[in-house]
Amino acid sequence: MPTQLQSLPILEMGDFIGGSGGDDRQRARLIGEAARTFGFFYLTGHGVPEAVTGGAFAASRAFFALPAARKMALSITQNRNNRGYVSFGEEGLGDDGAPDAKEAFNIGVAPGPDGEDVNSWPQLDGFRSAIIAYRDAMQVLSGRVHRLFALDLGLRPDFFDSYFTHPLSTLRLLRYPPRRAADAADPGAGQHTDYGNVTLLAQDAIGGLEVRTREGVWITAPPVPDALVCNIGDCLMRWSNDVLVSNPHRVVSPAGAERFSIAYFADPNADAEVSCLSGCAGPDNPPRYAPILAGEYLRQRFDATYAYRRGS
Repeated sequence: MPTQLQSLPILEMGDFIGGSGGDDRQRARLIGEAARTFGFFYLTGHGVPEAVTGGAFAASRAFFALPAARKMALSITQNRNNRGYVSFGEEGLGDDGAPDAKEAFNIGVAPGPDGEDVNSWPQLDGFRSAIIAYRDAMQVLSGRVHRLFALDLGLRPDFFDSYFTHPLSTLRLLRYPPRRAADAADPGAGQHTDYGNVTLLAQDAIGGLEVRTREGVWITAPPVPDALVCNIGDCLMRWSNDVLVSNPHRVVSPAGAERFSIAYFADPNADAEVSCLSGCAGPDNPPRYAPILAGEYLRQRFDATYAYRRGS
């Protein structure tokens, strides 16, 4: 059971934009401290207009309200780029492989090999424009967050910029149906860590997100008005040699309530080499992971997550 004895830190993002180099380093230290301690924190004052966020949630609700046949016509099983609709039972994030009680829709950033848009868009008025506006806002914000992490790790502020020129980043719309009280043991999303660098999560007012601290204690991460939840993913943890922590989390939606959230996974370019950063290892702390290309690492994780990929 989660405890309320601890809570995630709340950081004012507006304080982290602009200012002198010295101020930026101080701001980076604060965000780095939160990442080292919890791997999770809230961001307020992030600059994403409320209308853009509201438009994305409205588009998400409209999509998930479509008949099942229209959603399945955009199934992720028909798209080689991890884009499209994920139906109930298709995904199992927990270590036990049990299917999650949720449905999702993935929209990417990077184009296909020939520059084409490889997303699967529904024929739904206003959906594409609303989702692109929110996706673009998340891409800008994730770049700012990466610059702060770079400073905190002793790197130049633009260190990560070249690794995100054609990112594998994914915007994910999520719907968790109302859960019966008898299903309390079946989470909407099983215990897992995120795969990429940084996740930016917008929640509705329902709640259900739970985070495990480094001490192994589960705490709730309830919605905070006008705030995004930010967390470290496995790629950035590997890059930093476990200096920054990618903590397990899960979703247990309240009984009888429908829950919506929107996650932006800031994932590097496919050809980005994820290897131990300078300053994150030493004689008593050697690199813990072998170098790997981000695209290959993400492919391995997706293959283990999706039922249709495991069977291929």
